[in-house]
Amino acid sequence: MGDKGIRDARSLGVPKMLLLGVQHMFAMFGATVLVPALTGLSISATLLFAGLGTLLFHFLVKGKVPAFLGSSFAFIYGYNMIAPNKEANLLPYACLGVACAGLLYVILSALFKYFGARKVMRFFPPIVTGPIIICIGMTLANSAVNNCAANWWIALVAILVVIACNIWGKGMIKIVPILLGALSSYAVAALCGLVDFSQVAQAPWIGLPFQWKDTVFSLIGNGDGTLAAKAIIAITPIALATIVEHIGDICAISSTVGENYIANPGLHRTLLGDGLATTLAALFGAPANTTYGENTGVLALTKVYDPKVIRIAAVLAVIVSFSPKFSALVSAMPTATIGGVSLILYGMISAVGVRNVVENQVDFTKTRNVIIAALIMSLALGVNFSSAGAIIFSFFGLFDVHLSGLAVAALVGILLNAVLPGNDYEFGKNQLGDTSVNFKV
Repeated sequence: MGDKGIRDARSLGVPKMLLLGVQHMFAMFGATVLVPALTGLSISATLLFAGLGTLLFHFLVKGKVPAFLGSSFAFIYGYNMIAPNKEANLLPYACLGVACAGLLYVILSALFKYFGARKVMRFFPPIVTGPIIICIGMTLANSAVNNCAANWWIALVAILVVIACNIWGKGMIKIVPILLGALSSYAVAALCGLVDFSQVAQAPWIGLPFQWKDTVFSLIGNGDGTLAAKAIIAITPIALATIVEHIGDICAISSTVGENYIANPGLHRTLLGDGLATTLAALFGAPANTTYGENTGVLALTKVYDPKVIRIAAVLAVIVSFSPKFSALVSAMPTATIGGVSLILYGMISAVGVRNVVENQVDFTKTRNVIIAALIMSLALGVNFSSAGAIIFSFFGLFDVHLSGLAVAALVGILLNAVLPGNDYEFGKNQLGDTSVNFKV
């Protein structure tokens, strides 16, 4: 496929290049703005740092990889844990945790550079990452149902459109089911008089994408150190799942384009770009970034593989981020619409975890694998839904460390996988398994 694609979009002319850029922005838009809609983060800041993060990524990978970086769904778990009701004063703490998760990418990037992917990935096999991903989706499902309860009929419109687009859609329709589901449900709610557009009318056309009080920097000098530590410890382990997603996405892009991006520019560069983009976004109050499967779908659809068209989409996202009225229009989206889309999304996150285990052919006749999966899922869900919601370790009465269920499960899973005999996972041996983690609907 790759040898038949267009590698230099300049041959198409400027108008077609711009049109392709718009198409890529359209593909990422629905999923990217859904994350701030679900978490309470700034929609404008999200678009700004999706664009800037993508440009930073392209700079670090020497402009070779045609990837767009949009909002990561996996980190919704972290935001909900620290700010379950979208509390504006708590979101900067969650963003601090996400910023540290981005730095974990940087550390792993160095390990990939010096030890190679196969040696590093032996510590993060599907028997560890799969159950963790399953638990991320299961812990979020409750909030999706609560949002749907605001109006089940409006939620049902979003659910049915997303399902229809995924199963029967062709071309771009199949690539942007979330956007179409949200738009359809939003339109029905508006026609029924269930949408309040007053904030849209009051919002200015042009304004700054973020406010200082929403950034991590606002915590300097007046932040709660205990809450900051809790957020960092609770959210950083989520990166274990998103790093596997990143690797799968780069494998998928390589397969689509016909270029081995694992080797050149190398996973160490792509991980570095994704990690620094995530840290940058989080510091300024935007969601974590991740490589987007939707845009890989556009590459396969158009057969134009020139990274320049992705960079055009990134610049367009930056431009749109300076319109508060546009952000207000997205913020007016009914709760039930968000619930309908997220009900499928969160369920599919868990399904992706199952897929990761199945397509990597994890052998559950082995007792070690059963024990690892059992403890990860029991700890992640049991601790999360316990009365305390965390395991608290006291260090000699000096300070307490709060570990979320996911953090405890990740640590136990990694440790057991390292010490128990029989770890036969080898990264790069099964292409289907390597590309099995993708959190997009």
